[in-house]
Amino acid sequence: MFEFDQYLGFLAFLTILTIGFWLMIFLLTFVIPYWVFGSAIERFKEIREEKKAKRENTSH
Repeated sequence: MFEFDQYLGFLAFLTILTIGFWLMIFLLTFVIPYWVFGSAIERFKEIREEKKAKRENTSH
């Protein structure tokens, strides 16, 4: 069957594969949506502030 060093290599492969799988799940379900929605909200705030500043400059 397996010798001991092959068994350790197989366990290392499964560990790395599992860590990579859960890392991808974490990134796709939490980190990327948080980054996208956070940057969109910040951009909307900037646009709103630009409109407000433009409106204040034209009224004075």
